[in-house]
Amino acid sequence: MQMTVKDAAKALNVADKTVYRWIQSGGLPAYRVAGQYRINRAMLFDWASSKRINFSMEDQLKEAAKMRLPTLAEALQDGGIHYRVAGATKPDLLKAVVGLLRLPDTVNREVLLQALLAREQLQSTGVGDGVALPHVRNPAVVEIGTPMVCLCFLEAPVEYGALDGKPVKVLFTPLSPNVRVHLHLLSRISCAVRDSKFKSLLAAEGRRDEILDAARALEPEPPPD
Repeated sequence: MQMTVKDAAKALNVADKTVYRWIQSGGLPAYRVAGQYRINRAMLFDWASSKRINFSMEDQLKEAAKMRLPTLAEALQDGGIHYRVAGATKPDLLKAVVGLLRLPDTVNREVLLQALLAREQLQSTGVGDGVALPHVRNPAVVEIGTPMVCLCFLEAPVEYGALDGKPVKVLFTPLSPNVRVHLHLLSRISCAVRDSKFKSLLAAEGRRDEILDAARALEPEPPPD
């Protein structure tokens, strides 16, 4: 999301003129659109964190609470299912995955790649049985409006530092507009990879329609009216 100076001032709990001063001399990243400054929310969050300036999440939390949680099938449709994705090492593989993601032109793919690699340095996202869930620690790194999960079947297994020591052959990469949706998608993926039918489809590199149907079948029944 692109913020105005007034939006940024509210998020940082400062006066508008303070934001202008930070833009002009304090290194706050901003650009002009029709003569007005615009500020990327993720970049503002990172800048404020580096300066130890409090960043209010009130607006984001309100937006997150109103957003409908997507099903795994919906997120897979928006993220795409890809086959024979090449990469001999984890960094090479994640670079290939980032290149496949359906992202807005405004998203910096290199920043996303570095965020994914940083998460892997903390602990491998290999969850076992040849599956990994590479994801960023903070969804604010990537500003997207539509939640998505990109599913990739690898051309060859890759050593990934998984908990069970097995190489990885399948990657689920979730991207979310906020933490609430992020945690929801991680939960739905974790549920799916424990289901025997869904696991069999992953092992067999099933067709897109088969995988989507299996994902839909895992969704809980809606409550009665």
